[in-house]
Amino acid sequence: MKLYVDVNAAANGDGTQERPFRTIQAAADVAAAGDEVLVMPGVYRENVNPRHGGTEQERIIYRSTQPRKAVITGAERLAGWVYEGGSVWSARISNTVFTERNPYTTRISGDWFISDFVAHTGEVFLNGKSLYEVTCREMVFDPRPSSLSWDPEFSVYVWYAEQDPETDETVFFANFQGKDPNAENVELSVRSACFAPEDEGIGYITLSGFTVCQAATQWAPPTAFQEGMIAPHWSKGWIIEDCEVYESKCSGISLGKYLQKNNENKWLHWKYKDGTQTERECICLAQAEGWSKETIGSHTVRRCDIHDCGQTGIVGHLGGVFSLIDDNHIHHINNKQNLAGAEIGGIKMHAAIDVIIRHNHIHDCTRGIWLDWQAQGTRVTQNLFHDNTAPHLNKTPEDLNPSLFSSIGEDVFVEVSHGPTLIDNNVLLSERAIKLACQGVAVVHNLIAGSLVDIGIGTNNGALTLYSPRYTPYHLPHRTEVAGFMTFLHGDARFYNNLFVQRSLRPALKPVMEMMGSDGSGWDDGNAIVGTSAYDGFPTFEEWDKEFEGYCGMGSALSDRYYIRLPVWTGGNVFFNGARPWEKENKGTEVIDHAIEIAAEQKDDGWYLTTNLYEHLPQTSPKMINTETLGMAFEPEQRFENPDGSEILFDKTWFGTSRTRRCVPGPFADGREASKRLF
Repeated sequence: MKLYVDVNAAANGDGTQERPFRTIQAAADVAAAGDEVLVMPGVYRENVNPRHGGTEQERIIYRSTQPRKAVITGAERLAGWVYEGGSVWSARISNTVFTERNPYTTRISGDWFISDFVAHTGEVFLNGKSLYEVTCREMVFDPRPSSLSWDPEFSVYVWYAEQDPETDETVFFANFQGKDPNAENVELSVRSACFAPEDEGIGYITLSGFTVCQAATQWAPPTAFQEGMIAPHWSKGWIIEDCEVYESKCSGISLGKYLQKNNENKWLHWKYKDGTQTERECICLAQAEGWSKETIGSHTVRRCDIHDCGQTGIVGHLGGVFSLIDDNHIHHINNKQNLAGAEIGGIKMHAAIDVIIRHNHIHDCTRGIWLDWQAQGTRVTQNLFHDNTAPHLNKTPEDLNPSLFSSIGEDVFVEVSHGPTLIDNNVLLSERAIKLACQGVAVVHNLIAGSLVDIGIGTNNGALTLYSPRYTPYHLPHRTEVAGFMTFLHGDARFYNNLFVQRSLRPALKPVMEMMGSDGSGWDDGNAIVGTSAYDGFPTFEEWDKEFEGYCGMGSALSDRYYIRLPVWTGGNVFFNGARPWEKENKGTEVIDHAIEIAAEQKDDGWYLTTNLYEHLPQTSPKMINTETLGMAFEPEQRFENPDGSEILFDKTWFGTSRTRRCVPGPFADGREASKRLF
């Protein structure tokens, strides 16, 4: 059955084409498996709560009849602004408009949020763009550009809210920098979501072609109910496609965790256990409460434009397992820098078990992708990354604010995971390409123009004087059931058929990275050298294997064999411009000394790679890589394979050209293929 929705329709519609519903919620109240909800263009100011789910055979489809013309927004218009002098105006709104919670009294908070930031879940928008919150009325009259913001010029557009208890109103003061708010579109975020079921288990829903924006979402750590403007909420089989998703206070799309009443931000509220321990507990509790491949995950997010969210474009813990994130444009995430903590990125996922992140364009984010804990069977392939390092590092070192040192960013961060995690056929152009505080990783056929960082460190918990290793779970292959917990030996890494290009660092980046590597914290090694040399000191397999010669079990001589670093494997890599190979790099390695230029460039019809690299690429023909070559990740004893257990053969380039005639390092067959439009 088809149900019709038109915001401009007369009241009391019945959902027929002749008498459509006025709200999407009216359709969501009655839509059942097999139904299609067709939504006409218009602005729908509602938080849609789907009451029913579909089935794998008969989905419920919500479709905008014109792509991105049906807008679901968490915001309401605010008129009646009164001039206060200078560029400052004030306005009031009754608190009765906030049916869920008042976003202007609700502070951003949660585990791993840096609490010295004062921020509320609400936002004020000028023509669709969020202003910057300040902490007192006086700062509205005298705003100063933010040294943290990636858009400092706009950071002087500021707002402040306070309560009038006598009238039960929220009072706003905003500096519009000379614009008249009564002549512009000024809105407030008043709802905590835009399309999210209140109940768990509302599965097999498709959301297609909508614009979704401006919700007052809360911080979404892995130990809490993870809010998002769009959120399947602990269900299975959603498809979110062809949507524009922007201006969520925290997260745009949540594929994340459900509410565990006795373990909700437990670290924040009960300080006696460390957050990593409460996270381990929530994983085990989820398994006891039904987290399984049969009931949770297997979502698809494809062809969406996700941008200008405060914390993440896509977030998830546990609920995103077995999902596909494909062909999305994810950009300008956390650029305001008004939120800070350990849960920020274009994509931030914990327990990305068998998640495929494929053919996405990810740029201008504080961090591109952050895979934290249990990146087991996770594959990051055919993605373009660039400019995922802070632009304020263009400044001279003397002008740089020390508070910026912790927000450098990188393209991909894999943290405290045992793998197998596969990173293949990507273009990684940020100065810091891959951060690997983990083990069990394979990096194959990439073009890498940034450094590897955190090699051999970053897995302790940061106690002042005591040894505090983090230990995380690993799972049965292609399942959610926990197979064990372990700390990190590091290594267990494979680098095959990659192109490494060293570029000149921006003015402030080198001294900042040197400072980070020498501060003794153990959180970042500050490495600025591109290439596999970050693994110098790690053993080959043969060296590691010798430690076990003559071992006959109980009664053998005491040894450190079970606690030494794990081996590294390499082959077929090419290094340009001073990029350095691992000291034990396999034969056939090429080191090329030419002035290589490389960048992502936006043209009228899309994004291209501009480089002279292929003019100097030697005529090597390294061996074809497959699952057998890569072996298995050590701790989970799982192969680098497809989610269905089948073998991966790296016989196709980014564009699908066969590598069987000649296997060329990197993601492209040749310079002509590398010059094609990427996105």
